Amino acid sequence: MTVTESEQLAYVAAKAADARVNVELETDDGMTLNIGPQHPATHGTLRIVAKLDGEQVLWVEPIMGYMHRGYEKLVEVRTYPQITTLVNRIDWLAASCNEVPFILAAEQLMGVEAPLRAQYLRTIFHEMGRIAHLTMFLGDMGVQIGALTPMFYAMRDREFVLNQTESVSGGRFHPNFNRIGGLKDDIPKGWLDETIRIMRKMEAFCDQMEELLLGNEIFEQRTRGIGIIPAEIAQQYGLTGANLRASGVDWDLRRDVDSPMAWKHADFDVITHTDGDCYARTWVRLQETREACKIVTQLCEDLPAGPIMAKVPRIIKVPAGEAYVATENPLGEMGYYVVSQGDLGPFRVKIRTASFHNISIVPWVLRGVYVPDIISILGSLYFILGDIDR
Repeated sequence: MTVTESEQLAYVAAKAADARVNVELETDDGMTLNIGPQHPATHGTLRIVAKLDGEQVLWVEPIMGYMHRGYEKLVEVRTYPQITTLVNRIDWLAASCNEVPFILAAEQLMGVEAPLRAQYLRTIFHEMGRIAHLTMFLGDMGVQIGALTPMFYAMRDREFVLNQTESVSGGRFHPNFNRIGGLKDDIPKGWLDETIRIMRKMEAFCDQMEELLLGNEIFEQRTRGIGIIPAEIAQQYGLTGANLRASGVDWDLRRDVDSPMAWKHADFDVITHTDGDCYARTWVRLQETREACKIVTQLCEDLPAGPIMAKVPRIIKVPAGEAYVATENPLGEMGYYVVSQGDLGPFRVKIRTASFHNISIVPWVLRGVYVPDIISILGSLYFILGDIDR
């Protein structure tokens, strides 16, 4: 087929027009992409501003504060017993875990220690909160990558744990069960045996997730070697919990810090991984769910008899002083720095939450990745915005 001169000229003109359009679309500064603000699943309202060079991230800025509720100031105008209702809602997926470090700080200032039975039950509820939290993570992590089925398994089995919490406290999400000096109530008859049975169900759930999610080759491709955080960087940014242990740092407050809880009476392993990527963070949380089931089972089998409340005044006044107490929550270290002037409520409370540090490393870890990896990395870091906007 012979091409005429006019056709050649038309072809050149078309290419020249395309070239002019391409030149007009070129930018020296790259493209700015706004991710959000939206409410992504259970995390809370977050906005990520990303500067892109093609599909590669040049830099990002996480913008928070859309759901700030002022916990640290609200507690200053509450009495000590009223505060557990507030702090329940900081990390709403593990409300009981939020109560414990504040209660322990108040007890430390008062010179009060909960009875041994109450310590065991507190630890059982704490670990059940961890199981419910991490079960949600495993289901949600699948959704972030595009796999919906793990979420159905997670929502199904998580309900068993929440049922056990509700049967004791009357609350599913916000039990408000801990009290200064012990617990609100004792457990009902048959609760221990049912809890042990539920723990076996959750161990079976972990086996299913290991095969369904972590054993999926697409999930591995989307998470292995993605979002690597070296141990020294994790420590510099103050990461704790699974995010720190997935970078190879063997640190767990349950084992490494003495506290009036019952972790010291249970035999469990602190799980670490050396890769520091999205897959490692997911794998560590899966194994931690297994270990939490072991802790709950052991403590239920060995639960001592006795009272669940120490002798505390009816009207609680905490002596003047300062105390900081932290526990190993599902997202990492959560601590309360409580300043008392001897009144019915604290003078000042500073809350150290894990999610704030989990999100602070985002600008570092997202630099140089590709757009599809943003969601994988954010999901694997696992944060709750109520834990940040406090």
